[in-house]
Amino acid sequence: MRQKYDLSVNVAGVRFSNPVLVASGTFGYGEEYDALIDLSKLGGVITKSITLNPREGNPAPRTVETPSGMLNAIGLANLGVENFIKEKIPFLRKLETRIIVNVAGSTIGEYVEVVKRLSRCRGIDMLEINISCPNVEQGGLAFGSNPESAFACIKQIKDHTSYPIIAKLSPNVTDIVEVACAVKEAGADAVSLINTLIGMAIDTEKRKPILGNITGGLSGPAIKPVALAMVWKVAKAVNLPVIGIGGILNTQDALEFLLAGACMIQIGTANFVDPQTSVKIVNGLNGYLKEKRIKRITDLVGRLKIN
Repeated sequence: MRQKYDLSVNVAGVRFSNPVLVASGTFGYGEEYDALIDLSKLGGVITKSITLNPREGNPAPRTVETPSGMLNAIGLANLGVENFIKEKIPFLRKLETRIIVNVAGSTIGEYVEVVKRLSRCRGIDMLEINISCPNVEQGGLAFGSNPESAFACIKQIKDHTSYPIIAKLSPNVTDIVEVACAVKEAGADAVSLINTLIGMAIDTEKRKPILGNITGGLSGPAIKPVALAMVWKVAKAVNLPVIGIGGILNTQDALEFLLAGACMIQIGTANFVDPQTSVKIVNGLNGYLKEKRIKRITDLVGRLKIN
C-alpha cells in the first residue's frame, strides 16, 4: 500500500492543503500572478493591505535592493475596501485555495469599518491585521509598538467579525512576546511574524536617502535569523498558531521555521526573484516528508532539539 504524506494544516478551524502562503504586499491581489503559477497549489493567498479609502502610497523611489534583501516604502498603496470588494473579490472567490485579506488602518475605527465591510463578503477565509500601521490618534506610534495598543486594536476588530483573525506582529519592539500575549488576550486566533525591520539606504554621490520616504521596511534573507529567533520565542511562550515570515527562499528555510515552532510560513521577497518559489517549496516539503518517512508536516512543528 502506498504511503500518503499529509501537508495539510488546520489554523483556527480553517483547513489549508499545505503550510505555504504568499505574504501580503508581495503578491498584489493574487490576479497578477495567475499567469505565472498555479495558484491552486498554494496553501493560501494573502492580499496586499486593504484600507478604508484608496491610497496612492509614498513618493518614489519606493524600493531599493540591499545586501541579501530589499527595502520597500510602498506606503500601503491600494484601491480601498469598496473597490477591492467589487473588483478583486470575484476573482479571488474562484480560486481553489484559501484567501486571507490583510487589513490596515490609521485609527481603530478605520480597521473596524474595513473589517465590517469585508465580513459581509463571501470568499474570504481569514483576515490578517497589519498592526505595524501608525496610529494617528496616538502621535503616529504603530499599533503593534506596545502591548496596550495592540490589545485595543485586535479586541475591537474581534468584536466586529466572525472571521478568524491573524495578528501580524512587528519586530520593531522591545519584547515581541509581550505583544503576542496581548493580542492573544484580545482574541487573536493566530499570529504572523515578523513584519519588516526598519532600515534605510543612502546615495553617497547625492548625499541623500535613496527612498522617497527616507526609511523603509527591510525584508529578504538578511532578516531571516531575526525572524527565526522571534518565531521560536513566541511559539514557546504563547499558545497560538504561529505563521513564520522572513527571508524564506527555499525548502530548507521553510523547514527551519517549522522546527522553530511555526505551523505555516509565508513567502515574501522571494516572489520578486522567482514567482515559482512558493510552489517549489510545497513540492520540496512533500519530498522531505517522503525522504524522512514522516507522515504529517505537523509532526515537524516545534521539534527543534535544544538539548
